[in-house]
Order: sequence, then C-alpha cells, then structure tokens
Amino acid sequence: MLPDLLRDPLPRRQDYFRRNLEMVGAMHRAGVPFLAGTDAAPGVYILPGFSLHDELANFVEAGFTPMEALATATSNPAKFLGQESDFGSVEAGKKADLVLLGENPLDDVSHTRAVRAVLANGRLFDRAALDGLLRSVEDAAKRQ
Repeated sequence: MLPDLLRDPLPRRQDYFRRNLEMVGAMHRAGVPFLAGTDAAPGVYILPGFSLHDELANFVEAGFTPMEALATATSNPAKFLGQESDFGSVEAGKKADLVLLGENPLDDVSHTRAVRAVLANGRLFDRAALDGLLRSVEDAAKRQ
C-alpha cells in the first residue's frame, strides 16, 4: 500500500525523521546500546546491504562517533548475542567475514561505501567479482 502523501506530506515526514534522530541521540547519550538493522517494511528505501551505509551515517548524524556507528554493525551485535568470544572483532581464533575498504571510515563514515573487496566464508570477492554479482542480481530483477 502506498502512503497517502496528502495526509503524510514531505515536511511532516522530515520532521518525524529529525525527531527520531534527536531521540536516538538522547538515548545514545544515556548509554542505551544500539544495533544496526531496520524494522522498516521492505520497499521503504530499504535495500539490504546498501541501506546500512545510510543507517551508519544516520547514527553519526544523531551524535555517534564514526567508531560508535560502526560498532552498531560489528561488536554490538556480538555482545547482544553473547558471542563476543567468536565474533565482533578481528582477532586470532575468531570467525570473521571482512569488508575491505579503500578509505578510512573513522575519518568519514560514508567511506564504508568505498568497498574494495569482501572476504565471506573464506572466499575473497574483489571489486570485479562484486560488480559481477551486482550485475547478475540486476539482470535477474529485470527478468521478473
């Protein structure tokens, strides 16, 4: 069902978003832990993988440091799930999938978009392989 834009105009949605950022910032300053991820319905500007970059930027906009924003997608989930001994950081003996970046996200969290390679399940996907995967998904979507 599409939103009724006459009853939910853009300025109202923008105000709602701004208030949510303020609330998240206040909760963060109060020590509430956060996890990256969304509970929004699919199709509401939520594209798995891609929208995570936007969410990390939103955390920074709400007052998180880039490191704190990154933790919402790395160490915080491991803590929440009680699996810190196996996941959540890069250390000898831990299990890890890695995203290798071309720029430092601690300088600017938007640098998480500078993905050069991914190591997943022990398999390396360089930029060319990732681009190929994206093309195959795009092609499959066009056939639907």
